[in-house]
Amino acid sequence: MSNQIILPRILQVGEGASQELPTILTSLGCKRPLIITDKVMVELGYASALQDVLARHSMGTDVFDDTVPEPTAASIQAGVQKARAGDYDCVVALGGGSPIDSAKAIAILARHGGTMRDYKFPRIVNEPGLPVIAIPTTAGTGSEVTRFTIITDETSDEKMLCVGVAFMPVAALVDYSLTLSAPPRITADTGIDALTHAIEAYVSQKANPYSDSQALAAMRLIGPNLRQAFHDGRDKKAREAMMLGSTLAGVAFSNASVALVHGMSRPIGAAFHVPHGLSNAMLLPTVTAFSIPAAPARYADCARAMGVATAQDDTDTANRKLLDELNSLNDELQVPTPVQFGIDRQRFIDLMPTMAEQALASGSPNNNPRVPSADEIVGLYQQIC
Repeated sequence: MSNQIILPRILQVGEGASQELPTILTSLGCKRPLIITDKVMVELGYASALQDVLARHSMGTDVFDDTVPEPTAASIQAGVQKARAGDYDCVVALGGGSPIDSAKAIAILARHGGTMRDYKFPRIVNEPGLPVIAIPTTAGTGSEVTRFTIITDETSDEKMLCVGVAFMPVAALVDYSLTLSAPPRITADTGIDALTHAIEAYVSQKANPYSDSQALAAMRLIGPNLRQAFHDGRDKKAREAMMLGSTLAGVAFSNASVALVHGMSRPIGAAFHVPHGLSNAMLLPTVTAFSIPAAPARYADCARAMGVATAQDDTDTANRKLLDELNSLNDELQVPTPVQFGIDRQRFIDLMPTMAEQALASGSPNNNPRVPSADEIVGLYQQIC
C-alpha cells in the first residue's frame, strides 16, 4: 500500500526565513502579493517589516489586516472583496492559525467564488486558488504545511472543515524569531495544539510510515521544550525547537489526519469562542485516557518520544506516565476547565448532544484508535466540564 504525501513546494526554515520572501516570490513567478494578517501583526511591526523588505526588491504590496481569531464565513468576505478588486497574483499569510486559515479561504473564494459552505468536507477541494505563501508567527497550528482550513459558519456555530490540496500553501517560511514576542498564554495554547497534532497523527487510523516519522520527531522537540518556552519566551533554543516541532506536527497530521480531540474541540470553539489550542488542551488528557486501550503500544511510543518514559518502561508504565504528564502539563500551563474559562455549565451540558453530533460529522473521530459513539462523546464532555 502506498501513501500520497502532500507538502508545500518550498519550505524555508530557520532564523530570518521570513526575510527571504522576495526571493521566494520571484522563484514562484509572483510579483504582486497581498499580505493577509491581523491587527496585532501590524502593531508589532511584522507586516511593515515584510513591506519594507519587498520594497527593497521593487515589489509593491498591500495589507489586509481585518482577519479575526477563529475566522467566520462573514469575517473573510472583506478579504475576498479586496483580493478580487486588486491586481494580486498571490497572498502572503502572516500570523497564527487564524490569519493563515483566513488567507487560504480568501485565496479560494477570490478565484472561484461561492461561499465557504460550498467547500466544506466531504468535498475535496483540488482546484487551485491564488498561491498562498504562509509565514507563521506562532508555534502551534501547523497551518503553514497543511491541506486544511477551518472556517466557522456563524449562522449555525459550526466549524466547517475544508480539505484539499488547494488549501496547501505553495511555500512556508518558518522563522522562529517571529515567535519571540508571543505571550505565555498563546505559547501554551499553540504549543499544546502542536503536541496534540503530533500525538493524534501518530495514533490515527490513517497513520503511515512517513507521518509517523514526522510525528515522533515533533514530539521529541515539543515534549522537552514547551514548558521552557512558556516560562521564558526569549529562550531562542526552546522557541526554535517549538517552531520546528509545530511544523513537523503539521506535516504529520496533514498526511495522517487528526482524531477525536480535534473532532470534539471544534464544536467547543464554535459555540463558546474558546481558542482552538485551549479547547484541545482541555480535552487531551481525558480523550487520551479513553483511547489508550485501543492502541496502547502507540501511546507508549508517544510517551517515550516526549521523554517522559524510557525504553525500559513497559507499555502500561509508559502510558501511566503519559497521562500523568498531560495532566501535569495542563496544570503548569494553567489550562482551565470550560467552567473555569467562563462557560455556563448548564449551557455546556445542554449543548453536549449537538456538539457530539457535530464532532462525529467532522469525520475526525473516525480516525481515532477507539471510535466513539455519540453517547460516549457526551460522556467525555461531561468529564471535562
